[in-house]
Amino acid sequence: MRRRRACSPVPTSEFAGFRFPPEVIVLAVRWYLRYALSYRDVEELLAEHDLEVDHVTVYRWVQRFTPLLVETARPCRHRPGDRWFVDETYVKIAGRWTYLYRAVDQHGQVIDVLASARRDRAAARRFFTLALAHGRRPVEVTTDRAPVYPRILDELLPEACHVDAARENNRIEADHGRLKARLRPMRGLKRLRSAQTISAGHALVQNIRRGHYELGIDTNPQLKLAAAFTELAAAV
Repeated sequence: MRRRRACSPVPTSEFAGFRFPPEVIVLAVRWYLRYALSYRDVEELLAEHDLEVDHVTVYRWVQRFTPLLVETARPCRHRPGDRWFVDETYVKIAGRWTYLYRAVDQHGQVIDVLASARRDRAAARRFFTLALAHGRRPVEVTTDRAPVYPRILDELLPEACHVDAARENNRIEADHGRLKARLRPMRGLKRLRSAQTISAGHALVQNIRRGHYELGIDTNPQLKLAAAFTELAAAV
């Protein structure tokens, strides 16, 4: 008797089982990541479109779908440039100062972001390991004068030129300000995971708007982000 082959499971959308359709969920997530809005602000904007969504639901959507959108967009992303600017900035989580490691390249692409409770060698190594996974080894890395960086760069990027002169890192410090402006209306983060999710989502939005993804191509620049998120939602 011939055995019947098991059928391959049909891929299920990550949006399956949710009350609202993907376009509503992605709209709420996009608004939250793009604009300096609170979850209650997004709730109010959705209500103006006759969509009754509680702000707690918006929070859950952002936390669940932002990492999925970031990962789905990965194959569409341009390779980072070969000159990196790396720095840490501070955010307050549950009343305690926490660190955000961030890097941008010479073209303004945010390479990666890492939220860390500590500012030490292990955190710096983890950040560079994540950043290097994007497929480019830089020829030059600019940092501040934190003593941990020379050791980490000697270990992971011995061939790269390390620059730590005063004012050379203004590019990344200015970019921190854009993220801080987004975080300001949130009235304090409660979890490290939330800081990581929102910072990574903000980087995705910023990179799409700056043209660092093959998403929303041949679209009105003002509609590029909306078109990109529609493409991503179809693939999640």
